[in-house]
Amino acid sequence: MADAALRLRNLVEQLLGVPLPVRIRAWDGSQAGPPGAPALVVRNRRALRRLLFKPGELGLARAWVAGDLDVEGDLYTALDLMAGLIWERGEDARTLGQALRDPEVRAAVRGLVKLAGPPLPPAPPVEEVRRRRAHLHTRRTDRRAVSHHYDVGNDFYELVLGPSMVYSCAYWEEGPGATLETAQRDKLELVCRKLGLKPGQRLLDVGCGWGSMAVHAAREHGVSVVGITLSQEQAAYARKRVADEGLTDRVEIRVQDYRDVADGPYDAISSIGMAEHVGAERYLDYARSLYALLAPGGRLLNHQIARRPRRDESAYSVDAFIDAYVFPDGELAPLGTTVTQLERAGFEVRDVESIREHYALTLRRWVANLEDGWPRAVQLTSPGRARVWRLYMAASALSFERNRIGVNQVLAVRTPEAGSSGLPLRTRTWNT
Repeated sequence: MADAALRLRNLVEQLLGVPLPVRIRAWDGSQAGPPGAPALVVRNRRALRRLLFKPGELGLARAWVAGDLDVEGDLYTALDLMAGLIWERGEDARTLGQALRDPEVRAAVRGLVKLAGPPLPPAPPVEEVRRRRAHLHTRRTDRRAVSHHYDVGNDFYELVLGPSMVYSCAYWEEGPGATLETAQRDKLELVCRKLGLKPGQRLLDVGCGWGSMAVHAAREHGVSVVGITLSQEQAAYARKRVADEGLTDRVEIRVQDYRDVADGPYDAISSIGMAEHVGAERYLDYARSLYALLAPGGRLLNHQIARRPRRDESAYSVDAFIDAYVFPDGELAPLGTTVTQLERAGFEVRDVESIREHYALTLRRWVANLEDGWPRAVQLTSPGRARVWRLYMAASALSFERNRIGVNQVLAVRTPEAGSSGLPLRTRTWNT
């Protein structure tokens, strides 16, 4: 009799203490759970062994990446329904050790062990980063982490990001009709306007990606640009774009760490989606390095994802899936911490704009691009890598929509001792 789904649902509900909001479809064809809800497809017993040997998010991530777990139905709905059980248990949730003091929970675990079969721990998927020492943020470890994330292949990124090749939050106009390409162009233009770029100025683009900001600033605003990245693949792609645009006399792309830039002063610095890689222990050094590279009156536009504050900010925590499969050593700080560090470095922070909802829209477009080109994405990378990106981007879209994380543009100035920031009296126009 095929009853694995019912047994599994009952055991999981015993462990969690609440009903499962999704259906379960098991390897024996059985199903259990709310009709009409998305289904969590457990393709084999190996998925259970992954969860037993690595309970929580990392075990689920390994099962997903390996293809042992899947979702049938709308992925966003499934993730939203399960978020409260997996990712939002909160600081007051019981630890596994506490839960196992309950005889019913211990019995449920024994039931899962029996259902899972022979207790051999499956090897992690090959896409998982092998950890050595955590969060050193040396030049070598940062270069390795950036390579893991960005050197997936330029063709893969073209499929996901579209022609703009901008891998950060776009800036969307109200109303229908906006495309990802126009929204990304508008974001680049917004950054240029906030920096007040003028012909003849020097711009440093930290974490220049595939060169989109450097090309836009040089072409549309007549500035000279140095773009730096730690990714060899990004640099090669960006240099070709610069040459194709006829901008080699105004744009230089370097494979260089921000700590090694020594040819200031610059009139402006853009750092778009890069500071998340810096790390909490290095952030003040990062801010001081950029401050030192700016001329008096120079502006920094820091575009950065932020997490919500925790009650105990001294405790370090990291998203297990993101750290193992997406951004090794990436760290998110609350907005207030970022502003404080910039001010400690000497900057005058003049403007902070949250564009959280814009990132949710951007991520949904990237997910749609990936799903539309799924066979090609798998061919360019691997089934596991494509699954990593689909889960990561869909879950991130929901996190921005639900205000679990945000993204902010912080405009800061190296204000001269005389006190004039050089900014106009009015810098924002609000729609009424």
